[in-house]
Amino acid sequence: MSESMQWNRRTAAKAAGAAIAATLGASFIAAQADEVAAPKGNVKQSLCRWCYNGIPLDQLAAAAKKIGYQSIELVTPEEFPTVQAAGLTCAMLSGADAIDRGFNRTEHHDQLNKALGEHIEFAAKHGLPNVICFSGNRRGMSDEEGLKNCTAGLKQLVGLAEKKNVTICMELLNSRVDHADYMCDRTPWGVELVKQVGSPRFKLLYDIYHMQIMEGDVIRTIQDNKDSTGHYHTGGNPGRHEIDETQELNYPAIMRAIVETGYDGYVAQEFIPVRDPLTSLAEGFRVCDV
Repeated sequence: MSESMQWNRRTAAKAAGAAIAATLGASFIAAQADEVAAPKGNVKQSLCRWCYNGIPLDQLAAAAKKIGYQSIELVTPEEFPTVQAAGLTCAMLSGADAIDRGFNRTEHHDQLNKALGEHIEFAAKHGLPNVICFSGNRRGMSDEEGLKNCTAGLKQLVGLAEKKNVTICMELLNSRVDHADYMCDRTPWGVELVKQVGSPRFKLLYDIYHMQIMEGDVIRTIQDNKDSTGHYHTGGNPGRHEIDETQELNYPAIMRAIVETGYDGYVAQEFIPVRDPLTSLAEGFRVCDV
């Protein structure tokens, strides 16, 4: 991916935010007023901030709390007090924002470890469980070399994570549609990295949308790799929109499979709504509340 194509959640959200903002107004107020049934409590649900940047964070947090969400994630330390004030946590703190500049290149290690180290310290201070990281793009590098480099860089950081009881999670992303050339684009590669790093404080963020595009066989993959997974993201495929009958993934079945593995962490909604955003968030919550 060229520098001009560099993607991160904040820049992608500018376009999404404009569309979302256009839907606000009377529907926004109505969605806030919707009453939902008491959640079953088997799945702790979070939502990703960047998908809803068109909604002021304090309003989003208040609405999320009312729906039943326990977390808003991929926020910065500067944004977290607003989330905390609404009685929510942050299940996945932002870390290194540049997805294409990750641990697979040794020249990035010092910068990444400094930034992530500061975020790990912040997460520990506020009782937050996870900090996100990325592999970076291949740019001609072999997967074997990338695995070696990621292992070396992460081993410099996991000692701090272990000491602070914070888990570093590397996200699995598709390289076919959204993140061309991204290295950590297959579960087996990620699982091997978890094994080589060899710390309970380094795991994978299994993004269901992304891995449906790359691999399919989602439920079996979740079952087989439960010990390497520290977090989950949702999203409808195709299009990364609502997780309802308009897309191909059966999210109630997927959520039941996650629960059956004994997973007790968070599942985060990471879809870009094409309808009223808060109505879609409430519907997504109900879909995953198994």
